[in-house]
Amino acid sequence: MALSNENEKKQNYTDIQDYNETEAEQHFRVISPGRMVAKRFFKSKLSIAGLIMIIFVFIFSFLGPVIIDATWGYKETEVFKIERIADMVTTAEFVGPDGKPYSYYDKSQTLVLFKAPPSPEHWLGTDTSGFDIFTRLMHGGRISLTISFIVIFIEMILGIILGGLAGYYGKWVDQVVMRIVDIFTCLPGLPILLVLSATITSIESIKAEHRIYYLMAFMTLMGWTGFARIVRGQILMLREQEYMMAAETTGISAFNRIFKHLVPNTMPQLIVSATLGLGGVILYESTLSYLGLGVPFPRAAWGSMIALADPSKGQEILAHYPNMWVPAGILIVVTVLGFSFIGDGLRDAFDPRMKR
Repeated sequence: MALSNENEKKQNYTDIQDYNETEAEQHFRVISPGRMVAKRFFKSKLSIAGLIMIIFVFIFSFLGPVIIDATWGYKETEVFKIERIADMVTTAEFVGPDGKPYSYYDKSQTLVLFKAPPSPEHWLGTDTSGFDIFTRLMHGGRISLTISFIVIFIEMILGIILGGLAGYYGKWVDQVVMRIVDIFTCLPGLPILLVLSATITSIESIKAEHRIYYLMAFMTLMGWTGFARIVRGQILMLREQEYMMAAETTGISAFNRIFKHLVPNTMPQLIVSATLGLGGVILYESTLSYLGLGVPFPRAAWGSMIALADPSKGQEILAHYPNMWVPAGILIVVTVLGFSFIGDGLRDAFDPRMKR
């Protein structure tokens, strides 16, 4: 009888536990790691602000020229000669061949303006070459964003390969790779880019429109070291985990262990680093374009548009034509800040110790 009561109590306890678990499943649901990261990311106001900034810049740079071309038919390198008819009338008196006096009236005087002020036809006016500033801002954004993403992508590939090999194999492989990293880290980036740019410019066989690709390659060589350090540090920590020991006992090749099991676990840190690095690449490209070593004329770049206000070329544009250089500076600031805000938000979202 006592045994029967004990079994009945256990059955009731089991039924109550199952009921509680069922109720818990109905009121709570398991959130995947990706959704948890997204939830943390969108809780940050700065992250949302940065995302809005970058979406605006992308729409402005990539979709804007399509709309402008379909609406107004403006091209990036189309010259606009704005003509203004003078209000005064020129008069002259002269004697004709027949000996009679005649009066001459001239109303055909016109003034060609290359530096046109903002107007309904040209929202930001035209620059010293007669190019529409608003249209060139869009095309300049295309170049800056495309260069930054290509450079960061190639830097990530180099960093993942070399950092993965150094972190997994260690010993002499780690020593060789990290000494190469130290050498590139110690090199002054901007002075070397200036020297290389001058060298490329002096080579006549290299076309002007192709120089920017060489500069992209040099920027990649100077910037991959940060990604290699991140990957190496993460793999040094992860390679001693139990799941890696289990993978090694199953006979999985070293290539698969590195690039299928270790590298994917370093992606959150790489994404954050890449997002923060995009702003730096844009600043580098803008600096080179400002110095005349980036995108060649007549193509547009934000840095080359700011170069119109170079004080060494005179104070006129800097003082009286802010519409030529202020918008490009604002777009650079918005883009760099947007990528920085997104990078900070991703860093906080990927960190499991963050509590919001």
